[in-house]
Amino acid sequence: MALLSLTTPVFPKDAEIQKPVVAGSFYPAESILLSGLVMNYLNDARPETVSGDIIALISPHAGYVYSGPVAAYGYKAISGRRYDTVVIIGISHHAIFDGVAYLDKDFYRTPLGDVPIDLEFTRKLARAEKDTLCKNPQAYEEEHSAEVEIPFLQMSLKDFKIVVLLMGGPGPDYATSVKLARGLVKVIKESGKKVLIVASSDLSHYYEYNDAIAKDRVTLSELLNFDALRFADAVSARECELCGSAPVTTALIAGKDLGADKIQILKYANSGDTAGDKSRVVGYASAVIYKYKEEEIMLNSGQKNKLLDIARKTVESYVRDKKIPDFKEIDPGLLGKEGAFVTLHKKGELRGCIGNIIGIQPLWMTVRDMAVESSTRDPRFEPVAPEELKDIKIEISVLSQPKRVQDINEIKMGIHGVIVKRGMNSGVFLPQVATETGWSRDEFLSNLCAHKAGLPADAWKDKKTELYTFTAQVFGEE
Repeated sequence: MALLSLTTPVFPKDAEIQKPVVAGSFYPAESILLSGLVMNYLNDARPETVSGDIIALISPHAGYVYSGPVAAYGYKAISGRRYDTVVIIGISHHAIFDGVAYLDKDFYRTPLGDVPIDLEFTRKLARAEKDTLCKNPQAYEEEHSAEVEIPFLQMSLKDFKIVVLLMGGPGPDYATSVKLARGLVKVIKESGKKVLIVASSDLSHYYEYNDAIAKDRVTLSELLNFDALRFADAVSARECELCGSAPVTTALIAGKDLGADKIQILKYANSGDTAGDKSRVVGYASAVIYKYKEEEIMLNSGQKNKLLDIARKTVESYVRDKKIPDFKEIDPGLLGKEGAFVTLHKKGELRGCIGNIIGIQPLWMTVRDMAVESSTRDPRFEPVAPEELKDIKIEISVLSQPKRVQDINEIKMGIHGVIVKRGMNSGVFLPQVATETGWSRDEFLSNLCAHKAGLPADAWKDKKTELYTFTAQVFGEE
């Protein structure tokens, strides 16, 4: 997380500063209270790992007591990443105007300090889409939808500028989103800057708690299709409800044109969850639009040794006494939710191997639990006996997030592990299986289908069969 400086910088005498509108109402007006509140929200947020470049963020814009705990998930996901410019797209709740209003000032002030506005970017965008963008300072006089995103940015990033846009009402059409997205993509590509788009939007308004959840579930499901035109049509047909549909549609279009290929919902809740009153609630979601990148899990030697120590102590304690030792792990590198396998060898021969492909708890807990499973519950072997412990060697494989295979030529032997799924049948081979057996890719896939998933050996050739790849960082005891 960015280190916050509460010192007041020196500005030119003629600098134009946009003053905050909702400080003291939507969020605290005192810097120390605001920084503490946002920091608590960020510390409490536990978003799933995003494997790739985050191009756009969808974030709520209500008062912090209502939407802050949800907004924190998106900002936690971008914490520590580098962006030169953040384009905030809000919606006008008070002023009705055509097109998009841009803020042509030098700085935007919040209780946490003044954030520089990227005027070069802003003015290039205004020129690129001069029929759509207008300078309309009156639109910002009462508006909160863009402002409430800024303190979260100040606590999550450092050394960035912002571009502040408001889409007018009563309801900008799809064409406006297309034009704005087109202009954004053009300026981003020409600038060479690393840019984040933030689309500010709440979800359904003032339904009873359970009805709101059902309504928002439809909206989020439609969002995950990553089809901007279909999404805009669903909003127009009132199948989906959100107050910032135009910013979200813009982010979908621009995100895809900038190379994004995935959307991930990091958190959903409504005001009944955060503030307590469930009679008339407002829905909130944090989501990221990103370009998937297959990343290797890179643990350092200390982290590897810690996991091996956890596995060794767990195996020995459980085999001897049926007790799982207590561990207290605070290393951030071992707290991520990665999948992992624990493999046992006895005098060079396999003695047990069980794991979780998808991480559902901190990595060290997965290793601990799989150490128990591989030593006592692998159906291919009898449980490890105490007298065998001296001959057991432990190997750990930490897995990346699985990626759906579109073409089998994507599979790299010795680098990728593979998951096969069809119907209720599934199976997995770790990357080292190819190295140990010397199989060709076809032999690898045929054996995976036949011997691990209970499918015909050639099932991998069937289009109904799903294949997924993952990488693994493999390490073991000497």
